[in-house]
Amino acid sequence: MTSSATGQKIAFLGTGKIGEALLSGLLRAGKDPADVLVTARRAERAEELTTRYGVTAVSNAEAAELADTLILAVKPQDMGVLLQDLAPHVATDRLVVSAAAGIPTTWFEERLAAGTPVVRVMPNTPVLVDEGMSVISGGSHATEAHLLRAEEIFRSVGKALRVPESQQDAATALSGSGPAYFYFLVEAMIDAGILLGLPRTVAHDLIVQSAIGASIMLRDSGEHPVKLREAVTSPAGTTIAAIRELENHGVRAAMLGALEAARDRSRELASGGK
Repeated sequence: MTSSATGQKIAFLGTGKIGEALLSGLLRAGKDPADVLVTARRAERAEELTTRYGVTAVSNAEAAELADTLILAVKPQDMGVLLQDLAPHVATDRLVVSAAAGIPTTWFEERLAAGTPVVRVMPNTPVLVDEGMSVISGGSHATEAHLLRAEEIFRSVGKALRVPESQQDAATALSGSGPAYFYFLVEAMIDAGILLGLPRTVAHDLIVQSAIGASIMLRDSGEHPVKLREAVTSPAGTTIAAIRELENHGVRAAMLGALEAARDRSRELASGGK
């Protein structure tokens, strides 16, 4: 951890899969377990976390009083109950970080003491393997120092990108939900391999390694995806025949529509929709 985090206490309120992934990643990055607090609704879950990671389990009120940064990692539908319990204890010198989809920083600011800094983060599930993409936006009271602190935490489990909060719904559609689209595509390609006569295990290994290799090339080559695709697409070859079928079936248009639907749903959740 950098010097900015030295001695800073961090509390995780809600330690499901994403919360625990953030917790474990932070510890792997060098955070002292003595400076990490957790809360849990069930006593057995609290005991499990303290045994596994050497952190301290506390109540929500104690977390607010002891920690410099509060990471709220509960489901959006549970955030209201958590804030009711937490808000009376949060001083304005605490940083509140929300990792709940669809809830704007203004929602938290209205329920916390005036001037409390809030940062909104949308991580995705690859944080579980330290390859997450977290999108970060600051509320009206969040300073540059607060944003840097949030970025440092989430970079322990992947990459972090700062965007205006007005872009959070679009970012949720692309990266928050993004892994599901790739899993869906891989699933379809494996089924196609079976249709073409390959055993499922062989089709799985071929497609998964192809996906990993293509992703690394996209990340490390600096090339536009069109250029990388064209490098595989020889005249009158197999690849262009497949791409023609994808275009004929409107796959590109379907993807555009799917991402718009995901963005619109994020907006509905933010406005209280169910």
